[in-house]
Amino acid sequence: MKKVSFEEFGGPDVLRLIDAEEPHAGPGRIRVAVRAAGVNPVDWRIREGQVLGAHPITLPSGVGIDAAGIVDEVGEGVEGVVIGDRVFGEGVDTYAEFAVLSAWAPMPEGLTFEEAAGYPSVVETALRIIRESGVRPGQTLLVSGASGGVGSAVLHIARERGIRVIGTAGAANQDYLRTLGAVATTYGEGWVERVRLLGPVDAALDLAGSGVLRELVALTGDPGKVVSIADLAAPEFGVRFSGVAGSVPEALAVAAELIARGELHIPVEKAYALADAAAAHIDSQAGHTRGRRVLVI
Repeated sequence: MKKVSFEEFGGPDVLRLIDAEEPHAGPGRIRVAVRAAGVNPVDWRIREGQVLGAHPITLPSGVGIDAAGIVDEVGEGVEGVVIGDRVFGEGVDTYAEFAVLSAWAPMPEGLTFEEAAGYPSVVETALRIIRESGVRPGQTLLVSGASGGVGSAVLHIARERGIRVIGTAGAANQDYLRTLGAVATTYGEGWVERVRLLGPVDAALDLAGSGVLRELVALTGDPGKVVSIADLAAPEFGVRFSGVAGSVPEALAVAAELIARGELHIPVEKAYALADAAAAHIDSQAGHTRGRRVLVI
């Protein structure tokens, strides 16, 4: 099969499309013929060799944790899924023609493979960091870097839970944040003052890793109310760094339910061919994403 791999840590140029042996579904796992794979910031952070709390990486390594596709192998002990089912979920080395998933759910009706591939890890991350921030219904959550995939999921879920959200993003994404129910403001010079004018902040999330942790702690008044998924310096500020948690089937069930109810929609900003994984990483690292980026197989 074709698979994206890298033999050394580094920039996007280390990614190669190679011929590889097909993986197979072990106990408690399924294999899918991948139709689309999600492109996540964690993918290029791992490619760079950043330490994110994930499982140790052995080189050469594949890339990717999110996928949507058609089940073609079912491992021992797996129930409730059969060959031919359309599923989305999390696994390993999903930038490939075939991938093994450790968590999955049926694709909601009306969803394309490209759309479905954008949901698994971002919804898991959004649910996890909202919980870790301690924010409650009726309170205000500040989201720094709110227009990407995780930010979009956070905004949807927070709105559904009755949490007020202030979101920061570039000027081009202000209307997008408002459509998701956020009070939008731009980042850049003076952003702290702009946020203060919008009211007290009870908790904050750093999704972009743009060096704003000191300011987020000042706005909330407590480092314990700030969570970062992108800044490895978080512990220096007393802030929780929430890295890769792994597959959480419950998050996929929540995603499927919210999608089916029309309460969660994360747009696909751009789709790339498998051979263009490096370009997808370059664009992801550049930021300013509105929604998700995916690879199409």
